[in-house]
Amino acid sequence: MTVILVTGGARSGKSRRAEVRARSFAGQPVYIATAEALDAEMDERIARHRARRGNDWIEREVPLDLVEALTETDGAGARLVDCLTLWLSNLLHAERDWPQEVMRLANALPRQQSPVILVTNEVGLGIVPDNALARTFRDAAGLMNQTIAEVANEVEFVVAGLPMKLK
Repeated sequence: MTVILVTGGARSGKSRRAEVRARSFAGQPVYIATAEALDAEMDERIARHRARRGNDWIEREVPLDLVEALTETDGAGARLVDCLTLWLSNLLHAERDWPQEVMRLANALPRQQSPVILVTNEVGLGIVPDNALARTFRDAAGLMNQTIAEVANEVEFVVAGLPMKLK
């Protein structure tokens, strides 16, 4: 089992680092995108990510059913999940039981045969948000990151494009 968690702040270089890690494994890599293009700005972000990666990736768009997507794509190349914090946001918006979904993911990861690289944002380094929804999200993201880091073989923190190995 190979599970790698790559975390960092916004625009830290974590997605690029995760792409490099995914390509280091044999087989055609699978990009599991949790983002949804709900506006023009997000369309543009997705297009930039696709252009950077190139055409050698298999792409899956999975805003909610992450465990199912990992199960369906297991047995080939490495899977890159980008990103867990958007997945969490989607779960909260859909009023799904996010702690249960995070535990399902944590339980599924050790059973994966093909490598899994997960990108997540570190959102707890700033000030305490001024509203309940933002505090709920920050707290949920911190708990999710701790849960996934615990089952990961490796954890990297990316700052200014530079990875630091935490685990």
